[in-house]
Amino acid sequence: MSNERRKYTKRRRAESEQETRLRITEAAVSLHGSVGPARTTISAIADRAGVQRATVYRHFPDEKSLFAACSGHYAALNPPPDLTAWSDEKDAGARLRRALTEMYEWYGRTEPMLENVLRDAPMVPAMAEAVSRRLAYLDMVIDALLTGRRERGNARRRVKAALTHALSFPTWQSLVRENGLKDAEAVTLMATMVEAAGA
Repeated sequence: MSNERRKYTKRRRAESEQETRLRITEAAVSLHGSVGPARTTISAIADRAGVQRATVYRHFPDEKSLFAACSGHYAALNPPPDLTAWSDEKDAGARLRRALTEMYEWYGRTEPMLENVLRDAPMVPAMAEAVSRRLAYLDMVIDALLTGRRERGNARRRVKAALTHALSFPTWQSLVRENGLKDAEAVTLMATMVEAAGA
């Protein structure tokens, strides 16, 4: 076999392996979004991806590697709001409204996945790293929203608590899904709450 032929065969094999890995990842993400991570089995992933269970294990030998691939893939397709896009906004009130608007829009787009992940996280230790990254992101959002605010002491503590509540996914679900508010109404209500907390 010629050198060129060998290179071509190796390249095609590598591409095929990448395609299989992506198919498995997409199958797992789809199941996580529909039935949830805790109810997603390797057999179900293999069936949906059109591969054998052994193939899933060859690409992902443990749950941790599978969840890392899934969370990375899902985040690439559904990135959370880019806080650098609005963190330079000098007016704290305008920055808060923009952040809440973008977060609530993102919650609306990713609700099934977020709901399943938050529900199942305590039952699936392999999800800990992905959940930690999400919590770290929310901490960065809160820090960006606190920057430049004049409150100090107890007032700042109240504002931080109000921001944490306003940015919570369950808060958005309560306001929009359970109580029928539009996103814009929920943003106004939560922005008013945050400002009142600092008074």
